[in-house]
Amino acid sequence: MKLTYSGKTKDVYRLEDGHVLLKFKDDVTGEDGVFDPGANTVGLTIEGAGKSGLRMTQYFFEKLAEQQIPTHYIAADLDEVTMTVKPATVFGNGLEVICRFRAVGSFLRRYGQYCDEGQTLDAFVEVTLKDDERQDPPISEDALAQLGILTHEEFKNLQELTKRISEVVKNEMAEKGLDLYDIKLEFGRDPEGNIMLIDEISGGNMRVYQGETYIAPMKLEKLLFS
Repeated sequence: MKLTYSGKTKDVYRLEDGHVLLKFKDDVTGEDGVFDPGANTVGLTIEGAGKSGLRMTQYFFEKLAEQQIPTHYIAADLDEVTMTVKPATVFGNGLEVICRFRAVGSFLRRYGQYCDEGQTLDAFVEVTLKDDERQDPPISEDALAQLGILTHEEFKNLQELTKRISEVVKNEMAEKGLDLYDIKLEFGRDPEGNIMLIDEISGGNMRVYQGETYIAPMKLEKLLFS
């Protein structure tokens, strides 16, 4: 297999059969040693974080498969901390799609004049460009279409898939007495050009609370499978 990309939290390898192997790392995003799912830099390394993230990802991707929601997932190996996936083409240089159920994080920083911290939101979906230099700016549907990144039809599909996937995760969390505040997802096109969920679904790309208490990623995995 050939290393094609070394990311913040995963290394990406191309396999001889055309599939892709993701090797999960123990690095997590954040700043000044504090975890932040929306950060653009690796903030800290937590032993076991890679396996924890993969275990959650495997669980949720298999849940989505049961509901015939398209993803790149093929198989996972918890011992090797790897996941085999279908190859995908990203939109532009990559998009992040956030589904927000509560006003926290960058949403609160931008719109705090009009909302209170933790205020309930109705599965609000926003798209940002993966662009560290410009701090992942939000982008509208019209801008995506006019810049040739995503068509209006694809945007609607992306928005619908984001809400469906996020509700699956939210409901799973609720069964454990947990409250999903927001979740960050990534999508790409499969070899036939269809939109599918890519990357991961883990504690590292969501904010979850138990009452008023924020739950860190590795503790979240333990609570979810307890």
